[in-house]
Amino acid sequence: MIVLKAAQEQVLGALQAVSGIVERRHTLPILANVLIRKSAGRTELTTSDLEIQVRTGADLGGDDSAFATTVGARKLIDILRTLPSDQIVTLSAAQNKLTLQGGKSRFTLQTLPADDFPLVQEAAEFGPAFSVPQKTLKSLIDQVHFAMAVHDIRYYLNGILFVAEGKTLTLVATDGHRLALAQATLETEIPKQEVILPRKTVLELQRLLKSEKDDKNAPEGAEEARIEMRFADNQAKFSFGGMEFVTKLVEGKFPDYNRVIPRNHKNHVTLGRAPLLASLQRAAILTSEKFKGVRVNFEPGNLRIASSNAEQEEAKEELEIDYGGDAIEIGFNVTYLMDVLSNISEEMVTLSLQDASSSALVTVPERPGFKYVVMPMRI
Repeated sequence: MIVLKAAQEQVLGALQAVSGIVERRHTLPILANVLIRKSAGRTELTTSDLEIQVRTGADLGGDDSAFATTVGARKLIDILRTLPSDQIVTLSAAQNKLTLQGGKSRFTLQTLPADDFPLVQEAAEFGPAFSVPQKTLKSLIDQVHFAMAVHDIRYYLNGILFVAEGKTLTLVATDGHRLALAQATLETEIPKQEVILPRKTVLELQRLLKSEKDDKNAPEGAEEARIEMRFADNQAKFSFGGMEFVTKLVEGKFPDYNRVIPRNHKNHVTLGRAPLLASLQRAAILTSEKFKGVRVNFEPGNLRIASSNAEQEEAKEELEIDYGGDAIEIGFNVTYLMDVLSNISEEMVTLSLQDASSSALVTVPERPGFKYVVMPMRI
């Protein structure tokens, strides 16, 4: 039976869309496989890691009869990548094996039964669906993802909080030392829904979603690419671009982010993002590997950044700034400042400060929905 017959780039594109969640090593060998299901001439590809399930459908030719099997996802992708993009490839099935042919190349792969593939049990009841342009959600994730915790014992920090309420979608990430918040406006009002998406889900969505650049490069008159979201008690479901993405949620109570965001800081300075980032990057070279601390001095008209390390080496940077507030000397983990400046693209940023022991607030004049809070450190 011919399972599929299509151009290499078409088959590879469909496989790559679902294979980001596949781990190379797994306690269940079948989870390294992609489930290929054929019905009514349409091919459906599904992958799972028991927490997340990704599915896409595509017209990839081949016979019309119903068929299902599973085969190693990474091996298939690695083989396809080595073949020319315009080459027609054929995948045929016989006696528990799949044979991939392209030109004069031929590969025989072992399969595992489709019935053994553990599909994620979908929640019985989801809340109301709502949708946003893909580029909007990708932009929100891009603005906050770097502040997520990694392997924190406070497991609810290893992800992003999604809050949809009224006409606002808010994404929040924090690792306990810094917090990033980004907001976008929804087209329709929806009742309050609040979920924590796991880190792996967030990074996979970020990889798959179309950006503003993709929309600009789309053919004229093409519809804006959108993503539909639905949340249940322990699950979230995303539908976009012919794909369906189901994920478990992180259980737990996310910190009250509204209490963390400073409201009444009296000292503000707006300055160029790129020069500040460049100064911090240079100062970071001579920070100690363990502490990554820099001293930042705000004085009328002047910003000084200094770092030193155990070898008694020092770096000093100065920037002219339009500032008339209090003289403040404050310490920061330089990585936390560089992260936020690297992940936004606007030219100017505003820093708001109270004193040396209060957290600092970073905002962007052109992006009112974005806030970044960073705790000071003793140096």
